[in-house]
Amino acid sequence: MLLALVVGPGALAAQSTEPLFARLLADPREPGFFATYLWGRSQALASRLGAVGLGQTIGVFRTPHWELALAAGVFSQFNMGSPTNDLINTDYRVGLPVTYRRGAVATRLQIYHQSSHLGDEYLLHTGAKRVDLTFESAELIVSHDAARWRVYSGGEYAFKRSPSDLKPAVLRAGVEYRGVHPVVHVGHLAEGRLVAGLDVASIQVRDWQPAWSLVSGFEMATPGAAPGSGWEWSILLHAYTGPTPYGQFYRDPLSSVGIGIAFAR
Repeated sequence: MLLALVVGPGALAAQSTEPLFARLLADPREPGFFATYLWGRSQALASRLGAVGLGQTIGVFRTPHWELALAAGVFSQFNMGSPTNDLINTDYRVGLPVTYRRGAVATRLQIYHQSSHLGDEYLLHTGAKRVDLTFESAELIVSHDAARWRVYSGGEYAFKRSPSDLKPAVLRAGVEYRGVHPVVHVGHLAEGRLVAGLDVASIQVRDWQPAWSLVSGFEMATPGAAPGSGWEWSILLHAYTGPTPYGQFYRDPLSSVGIGIAFAR
């Protein structure tokens, strides 16, 4: 009852159905609950990383074609090769996405803020110099659903940013596949369909060098449950190459592979 009074009845209604604009499966910066173990190659980061995300997109107001939401997430990376699993970097992100869907086409316009902070243990053990990385950005993504497939493209522009030499533009495109029928069964507890996604981001600050993010695995749900009616979880393989997606290290290249588990509603 208190939640309904604070955010309005539209929020609770929106959470009981599928979102108008589904989260981007392979974008490493999408708010969500996940934990991933990565083996990476980078000059600045550790060779074994733990990446953790805590966040969600919550509907605040919804009509049949429009939705206003609050999207917030905290993303942290840890050095799994150190005796104390040092916290390396944490990114904080909060945004207001407005989405519109008409048939198979969905559009998301989002204004968001992100700030980035190095971990104390990482600073102590490496002597790294902290960068004041913070920005506000406007993002526009348009997606199209076709049977089991989804394609999308768009970009963003950071209209307020620090440091001042941080170039503002990002171009993005991707493709996703979600199987219709379950291919994995865990008794009466869960069933899973095959999912896969490829996200490509071209970043101006790295002279438009593309960042390739690939995920594939199984999306698990309670047998017979209606889409969007409860929590789902995924087991995903990850592969990434390109400019590091972790705030403070945006100027450094990273190649990594790993496995993770994610929860979504």
